[in-house]
Amino acid sequence: MLDALTPLLPISQAHAEEAASGISALPQLLLLVGFVAIFYFLIIRPQSKRAKAHKQLVANLGAGDEVATSSGLMGRVVKIHEGAVELELAANLTVQMQKNHVTSVLPKGTLKGGK
Repeated sequence: MLDALTPLLPISQAHAEEAASGISALPQLLLLVGFVAIFYFLIIRPQSKRAKAHKQLVANLGAGDEVATSSGLMGRVVKIHEGAVELELAANLTVQMQKNHVTSVLPKGTLKGGK
């Protein structure tokens, strides 16, 4: 009766015989661990470092900092609110943006014609 059900089983006879003969799955496990390690060091770790650096950049923003945003705007920080910043783009022109859209702090004096 078991022989009649054998073709319906998801494991093939070859795999069943390998497992029964005592061949180790260690090389396959090492390959899987290697792929996970490569994935971690090439993708996950650098992304978490960038996220940590951006979080620190946003936390250290202060009034008077010259910043660039993800939309390409460059301006001077006028006020900082809980989740937003007010940027002065030109004389008498301020916009309010989310803090997370600030991508970099520019060196002082980068923007001309300011205070």
